[in-house]
Amino acid sequence: MQRILRALALTLLVSVPSWNAAANVPMPSTKPLRSLVSVEGVRENQLLGYGLVVGLQGTGDGTQVKFAGQSVANMLKQFGVKLPEGTDPRLRNVATVMVSAVFPPGYRRGQKIDVTVSSMGDAKSLRGGLLLLTPLRAADSEVYALAQGNLVVGGLSAQGASGSSVTVNSPTSGRVPNGATIEREIETDFDTRPTVLLSLKLPSFQTATNIVQAINRRYGDVATTRNATSVEVAAPMDPTQRVAFVAGLEQLPVDVGSSLPKVVFNSRTGTVVISEGVRVRSAAISHGGLKVIISESPQVSQPNPFSNGQTVVTPQSDVSVTQDEGRMFQWPEGVSLQAIIDTVNSTGATPDDLMAILQALDQVGAIEGELTVI
Repeated sequence: MQRILRALALTLLVSVPSWNAAANVPMPSTKPLRSLVSVEGVRENQLLGYGLVVGLQGTGDGTQVKFAGQSVANMLKQFGVKLPEGTDPRLRNVATVMVSAVFPPGYRRGQKIDVTVSSMGDAKSLRGGLLLLTPLRAADSEVYALAQGNLVVGGLSAQGASGSSVTVNSPTSGRVPNGATIEREIETDFDTRPTVLLSLKLPSFQTATNIVQAINRRYGDVATTRNATSVEVAAPMDPTQRVAFVAGLEQLPVDVGSSLPKVVFNSRTGTVVISEGVRVRSAAISHGGLKVIISESPQVSQPNPFSNGQTVVTPQSDVSVTQDEGRMFQWPEGVSLQAIIDTVNSTGATPDDLMAILQALDQVGAIEGELTVI
């Protein structure tokens, strides 16, 4: 343990990625440990609550939102105001909202956090509203914070008498800076466990091995790993020393292990991302497009006046089929990412075409990398 404490006084030098000019390839990148791992027991927690926003200028929930009236009635009942049976309050100055917040690690009772307020019904705008006292609960259904305050809404909505409207950003969502007060603390075993557990953000056997070697070089034989997702480090039991020890760990430079190159498709937006290192085996590709256009132009036959005839609509369809000029190109063995981009751009292919080409290459086993569709 004395060896660990002595090492805490050393100055940590953070290295930068180097370049191997002879091989013309980058050396393994070096990053501080804090960007590669998260410390177990020191993490954020999500909070959620249901509340009411009042003080709106007629832009609250409409009559179709039945639970808005029930919420108002329940709130009034808490203050001794009892509505007649069967009464459904119709208040356009009130909106039902969901309130969310993030409980930062280590926060204590009385500290403030920001909250986000989002409309739950059909309110047109939350601008100028006040969030009433709202309990915020965690996954265990316990109340950890209380939220209340004036909303800051970045969106704007305006509507004229003719029905014309203009909307800028989202007027149905806003924030209350420092709008929630912590009322219950989240317990953690960070300062009581004999070891500190580091969880890798991107699991990798090589990265886990490099982390263990870097820690042991600096502090002695204190780090071990059993898998690609976590590293266990023996740490001082004194809380102050442990905090200083973890602060030193976070600054430690570590070589990041090379990961499997990936090609990621976003089928909803047509986005294609190809990471460095993707290689293609020798293959020949021909890609063309078949386009079918169907246009409808109904013809209306109008009878002469006083002829007792009837107006007849005659459907008329025009179908045309065009096929783009087929293009065939070849990628040699081990072609790089830049060569793939240049070749695809030269053919005028769209992102959809690129997805089809790369998916076909993956099916025949010509891509050295992982294909992911999100």
